[in-house]
Amino acid sequence: MTGVISVDEHRAQVTELLGRRPAVSRPVAECAGLVLAEDVTAAVSLPPFDNSAMDGYAVRSADVAGASEHAPVELSVGADIPAGRVDVPALPPGTAHRIMTGAPMPEGADAVVMVERTDGGTTRVRIHAESAPGTHVRRTGEDVTSGTVALEAGTECGPAQLGLASAVGRDTLAVYVPPRVLVVSTGTELVLPPEPLVHGQIYESNSVMLGAALRALGCEVTTVRSVADDVDSFRAAIEPRLADIDLVVTSGGVSAGAYEVVKDTLTGAGVTFTKVAMQPGGPQGCGTWDGVPVVTLPGNPVSVLVSFEAFLRPAILSSLGHADPDRTHVRARLLETLTSPQGKRQFRRGFYSHPEGAVTGVVGPRGGPASHLLAALSQANCLIVLDEDTTEAAADSEVEVLLL
Repeated sequence: MTGVISVDEHRAQVTELLGRRPAVSRPVAECAGLVLAEDVTAAVSLPPFDNSAMDGYAVRSADVAGASEHAPVELSVGADIPAGRVDVPALPPGTAHRIMTGAPMPEGADAVVMVERTDGGTTRVRIHAESAPGTHVRRTGEDVTSGTVALEAGTECGPAQLGLASAVGRDTLAVYVPPRVLVVSTGTELVLPPEPLVHGQIYESNSVMLGAALRALGCEVTTVRSVADDVDSFRAAIEPRLADIDLVVTSGGVSAGAYEVVKDTLTGAGVTFTKVAMQPGGPQGCGTWDGVPVVTLPGNPVSVLVSFEAFLRPAILSSLGHADPDRTHVRARLLETLTSPQGKRQFRRGFYSHPEGAVTGVVGPRGGPASHLLAALSQANCLIVLDEDTTEAAADSEVEVLLL
């Protein structure tokens, strides 16, 4: 185990370890939440042709000049143009074509009169309003021009982005795909619900938390729960799976005591173990095992989730191309005094709210700093972050808050 390092140093190590995921081509409909690895260039303009923005009548603006409720203009109706018609006839002077929203504008027409400003005629139409050139006409390329970049690399694919990609002619996209993650919880004391406990045993929960947190990022997760504190058992449980995964995340077995199975197995095998200046979550490790990235976390449940938020979540999001992998940070007024150990960055469970009309939000702790208080974590919606130089944060002072 190396000397003590900072939270930022270990985060940088984990981020470098995970690197950038390879880009793959996926159908557009399967890219929700993923990040583009390449620019999306428009194969067509949007709109791809001049079309009507209204149900109404395509006209020559000169033919309806001066039309009003008291002095309507009457024109013969030459044709119907529904959306999707491809053989659109030109519009002769002195006539109108009935046209539907999205239908191509006929040659010769330069405006559309909405149907509400007419009598709705089908052979002849009385028009009660003039219409200047361009009225209710969607021009070719006014949204996107063919050959230009419609979506830049690094864009996260939400519903609007996927709709645009499809609209400009793409059926597949190059994206960064989340890793296949093997989550391993270690500890001879761990029992899986609903098996009855005997004195000295506890129910395993870390793999459930980590699995949920990783799946929320889109990862494909496999879990190996309750591996005993035995090197041979640990190897037998993990090594056969390494060929089919992209990342191993372990919990437990990394501290300074005896029976630290993760540290005993992986020291000298490509994983470096260290102490991070933080509370909770000091014992950490990262490296590779047979070429597969490994991130090792402490065993106490609060330490596990705090470590995930501090190191794994931002590293995975960075590997997936997210420009800003951080949770939202805000400043908030502290509701009660907190203490923190000198030289360590403390992450306290908290509950943040922003009262109506207040300049800043307020935050109060949920539970104490101990790493086993999982119920308090379940009641929290944020982490209160006290930096390494803070030993006391007084009530009514402003503190940094990481919104969960």
